[in-house]
Amino acid sequence: MSCDQMLIAYDGSENAKRAIEYAGRFLSANRAIVLTAWEPMVRQAARLSGLSGVMQPEWVPDDEIEDVAYVDARFTNTEGVRLAQLVGLNAEARTIECTTTIWNAIVECADELDVDIIVAGTRGATGLRALVHSSVADAVLKHCHRPVFLVPPDKNP
Repeated sequence: MSCDQMLIAYDGSENAKRAIEYAGRFLSANRAIVLTAWEPMVRQAARLSGLSGVMQPEWVPDDEIEDVAYVDARFTNTEGVRLAQLVGLNAEARTIECTTTIWNAIVECADELDVDIIVAGTRGATGLRALVHSSVADAVLKHCHRPVFLVPPDKNP
């Protein structure tokens, strides 16, 4: 399948690496945008303290120091672009700050760029585990109004 633009959701996991491999094998595009969504540490800390029910000291970010989550996202994204280029895709980097959910950031970016297809790896969870921990890929599939190419995990890791 050939398209103008594809968006590859990349978080550095083995499943995301596998998705890039299969995108290179089965898809072609003039432009492959490798997207890594990230959440600022301040929001991560607030979310985790809310989940634990324990009051955490207020953490105020230092404007002179880059957010470690952003630095990590850029590093992860660079790896994804390199892998996409190795499988023959005309890849470019994109990171996006997640303000709500990861799946929502992916869908919004896909809409903003008007991509033809979204590529993502799945965890392959089933049964109760899948009900308790919904997958980002499943949510993208449910909420996105464009084709989605989902790659399941390797059955023999």
